[in-house]
Amino acid sequence: MTDSLISEHALIHPTANIGEGVKIGPWTSVGADVTIGEGTEIASHVVVKGPTFIGKNNKIFQFSSIGEDTPDLKYKGEPTRLVIGDNNTIREGVTIHRGTIQDRNETTIGDNNLIMAYVHIGHDSVLGNNCILVNNASLAGHVHVGDWAIMSGYVLIHQFCHIGAHSFVGMGAGVAKDVPAYVMVTGAPASARSINVEGLKRRGFSKEDIAELMRAYKTVYRRGLTLEEAIAELSETQEKHPCLVPLVESLKSSTRGITR
Repeated sequence: MTDSLISEHALIHPTANIGEGVKIGPWTSVGADVTIGEGTEIASHVVVKGPTFIGKNNKIFQFSSIGEDTPDLKYKGEPTRLVIGDNNTIREGVTIHRGTIQDRNETTIGDNNLIMAYVHIGHDSVLGNNCILVNNASLAGHVHVGDWAIMSGYVLIHQFCHIGAHSFVGMGAGVAKDVPAYVMVTGAPASARSINVEGLKRRGFSKEDIAELMRAYKTVYRRGLTLEEAIAELSETQEKHPCLVPLVESLKSSTRGITR
């Protein structure tokens, strides 16, 4: 740890483990049982409470609250955790709560995520890698978000929902059921619109894979099949078209039902 990178006005608990090259601004509070990996930058007026692990090369902006107790009424002060991976950007005023013993005991944030201003990530949630959460998006407790998902501004995700990989949730949507992988939803309550074609193009999906995913979307949403019938049909073709695997798995694992 290089002391000159940490403001003399920062409040650092003696048990906090601060890595090499970490920058901490004035009036930021880092509590007990907090580990901050090398190269991470934390601006002024941030509160980090433990037990919390923050990985390498993250950037956390002012007025964020990281690792606070959950307001879940079942929480009674148990030592639950927050784990944040590497290379995340956490913008102004973000709130991320630790887990509860009733579920995972841990809230988990992956790598390379952009979490914009005033986003809330509730207890026991899991955010994958390379996701974007735009200003004021909110995840209730127990929400799982797959890799490369995008949640637009003012999105609300109900507790226990699963948001599939490469999906897109449009501005102001209210999501109360699972969003399958690759699917774009909008509205409040949210409804499915199409495959997230533009996002898949940007990530290098081939024209053939995108066309296959569009056919799969129609199988699920346009042909009047039950979900079980659609899963059975897609399962027969996923070996030939591996891009279908995340979609099929997200359909199979849904417990709340999918957004229609």
